[in-house]
Amino acid sequence: MSNAPILKISGLHAKVAEDDLEILRGVDLELGAGEIHAIMGPNGSGKSTLAKVLAGHPGYEVTAGAVSFKGEDILDREPDERSRAGIFLAFQYPVDIPGVSIANFLRTAVQAHLPEGEELDLFDFQDVLLERMELLDVDPTFAERHVNAGFSGGEKKRNEILQMAVLRPTLAVMDETDSGLDIDALKVVSNGVNKLTVENPEMTVLLITHYQRLLEHIKPDYVHVMVDGKIVRSGGPDVAIALEEEGYKSWREHEAVQSA
Repeated sequence: MSNAPILKISGLHAKVAEDDLEILRGVDLELGAGEIHAIMGPNGSGKSTLAKVLAGHPGYEVTAGAVSFKGEDILDREPDERSRAGIFLAFQYPVDIPGVSIANFLRTAVQAHLPEGEELDLFDFQDVLLERMELLDVDPTFAERHVNAGFSGGEKKRNEILQMAVLRPTLAVMDETDSGLDIDALKVVSNGVNKLTVENPEMTVLLITHYQRLLEHIKPDYVHVMVDGKIVRSGGPDVAIALEEEGYKSWREHEAVQSA
């Protein structure tokens, strides 16, 4: 496994666009190729904001700091450019797209990632899609359904994992993938992520979660605690276990003392 930094975040500050509400207050984080990192923190700590800023969400404005991906600054890139560069965001609340099948949605996404002027062969794509669905134990009829329309929470998250499997990103950012899932759905999603990381050991994963339970199924190399827009602690999986036992109160107090 390479230790070369795939993602480097330095002194990142960000706020809600067209508002003075600062959410990220100096985030520093570095992810190496093939590493699995988890960010934990209470509600309102900035975890999901960080995920959206990395993806280029227009609802947030970066006011200071730098983000480099594969050695290049990405803050001036549009969301589609970041996606083509290899950044994937699995949403906490995936949207419904009635009338568009999963197969057509994924075909369009793959086409968008090809070099300009290159046409995707339909039969090649179908072969890839079926192979990816088989890898994830997804029934082939799933691809005929409309994107997230009438889906359960678990089905929506499974669809996100299928997208990740087809697009094969360099960096997968997973924003509270465990949100709203029962234990069976959590296992299905976690198994999918684990299969993809085994298949591609160079893929880097950034998991954003409230709870340690997700990390019982997807084993992180590093765990970071975010409080009030900053990373206040980093370490191994034992950090998540300590948080489960102690809660976030002590880290809120720690950050308050540090900021005083």
